[in-house]
Amino acid sequence: METDTTIKGTLLVIDDIPDNIKILLEILTRLHFKVLTAREGQQGIKIAEYVLPDLILLDIMMPEMDGFEVCRQLKSQAATQAIPIIFMTALDDVQSKIKGFECGAADYITKPFQHKEVVARVETHIHLHQLQQQLQAQMKELEQRNKELDAFAHTVAHDLKNPLNGVINLTEVLLETCPFNTYNSDVVKCKERLQIVTQAGRQMLNIIESMLLLAGVSKQKLAALQPLNMDKIIAQVIQNLTPMLTEYQGEIRLPSRWPTAKGYAPWVQEIWMNYLTNGLKYAGKPPVLELGAHTQADEMICFWVQDNGHGIAKEEQQRLFTPFTRLQENHAHGHGLGLSIVQQIAEKLGGQVGVESQPGQGSLFFFTLPAE
Repeated sequence: METDTTIKGTLLVIDDIPDNIKILLEILTRLHFKVLTAREGQQGIKIAEYVLPDLILLDIMMPEMDGFEVCRQLKSQAATQAIPIIFMTALDDVQSKIKGFECGAADYITKPFQHKEVVARVETHIHLHQLQQQLQAQMKELEQRNKELDAFAHTVAHDLKNPLNGVINLTEVLLETCPFNTYNSDVVKCKERLQIVTQAGRQMLNIIESMLLLAGVSKQKLAALQPLNMDKIIAQVIQNLTPMLTEYQGEIRLPSRWPTAKGYAPWVQEIWMNYLTNGLKYAGKPPVLELGAHTQADEMICFWVQDNGHGIAKEEQQRLFTPFTRLQENHAHGHGLGLSIVQQIAEKLGGQVGVESQPGQGSLFFFTLPAE
């Protein structure tokens, strides 16, 4: 009858006592582990670097190089630092155990060996190590797929811009050149439909621009932080929002001065654009937005927008910065990407975002940046 002799894993035993090695070889090879041995620390390190075992059983009390130093060297190297190490020692005092864990050990086995304890600890840490390796492999695969998805989304969004701009431009030409100066009902309906097409096209273009911005922020590893001229940034934002301010009859109140923070100006401008646009849409009628900033104890500067809206319930606040999530669905004009972009930008710049709100008392949206 055939027996299953599948190797469960490779173990390295580093111990200067031959009897200890003999006992462990007998126990572990019987359980179908491949067991390698070393009689001193430097030899053990070389074998570990070459073989990359699944687990190391390491004696503490050895001549020339003790187990603590062996462990430190193994944990200091990228190739071997993830290998779990179980210390074997006759030392049972708390300080020795603490020192071992500080060096990076995963567990302890006290001499003389108890066979069942050795087997249980080895199999547990082998299983954990294999699970960690599987998880790392899955994370790498997921990261690669995310990169491919980002690249695909960026390509699609970019390729949609040209034909969509063509549709918008052609519709605007039709609105300007066609003889709509008549009260014929069919002509009036045609004009209304062309205006709807133009408006829908602009909304689609905004979505595409937001997707491209989100993809760009996601791919950017690190933005170069520079001192920000917040007066200049806010002035540009308000200029861009002039038509919207007129439409909603909104008011924006500014502080007399801004503390100087570090960031990346185009991204910070995008944060303010999103916050102020949402404020004009969803605050009171007419909307009044008060802007301000203060320096925190952690040397971060908190920038904020206080509106005069109805406020946001606590359970809804948790969903605000989730991509493609909109509150007040019955009259939302956005597409649910704005606050998600704000969060990603702030985090890339080393800050955070958030909201403080209670129903009936308006909302305060904030983001933080490092102080200069």
